[in-house]
Amino acid sequence: MERYHAAALGFTSHDTTSPAHQSRFATNSTFGHSVSRYNSLYVNVNANPNNMSTYTITELAREFDVTARAIRFYEDQGLLSPSREGAGGRNRVYTGRDRTRLKLTLRGKRLGLSLAEIKSLVDMYETPKDSAAQMHRFLTVLGQHRETLEQQREDIEMSLAEIQAHEDECQRLLAAQTA
Repeated sequence: MERYHAAALGFTSHDTTSPAHQSRFATNSTFGHSVSRYNSLYVNVNANPNNMSTYTITELAREFDVTARAIRFYEDQGLLSPSREGAGGRNRVYTGRDRTRLKLTLRGKRLGLSLAEIKSLVDMYETPKDSAAQMHRFLTVLGQHRETLEQQREDIEMSLAEIQAHEDECQRLLAAQTA
């Protein structure tokens, strides 16, 4: 199985029905989906051709604790591309590749990346051309995201300081009135 560097989102593709997998994953109540307790540095978004596992939208929704509507939204955004079966192509059939891309999408969302950034990164890892360039691109995305979060933290700290000042002033005024 050929693997591609994906330190960006840190997943490997493996069977989720195995007891070993079940013990390595826990539900994260904050984000409402399965989160790995360990991070691998590789991902195989092209899925092992010997593993012909397919998944329904219901199975993926249950496994990752997301709604079918969210999965269809990710499909509309070009992150997933299931094949269609049944009368009029009503039934979506997801491959191991789609499952991995959904997993990476959810990891990217947990990191606070936009869907456009996630799509760019996931698409980049499907072609193993230049892993150094991929890593540089990911570092750029992370740096930009870090700057945004640090600015937000600074703004929050300023707001909290203002709130504290108002609280202190109100306490002082109340104390002056009761004295």
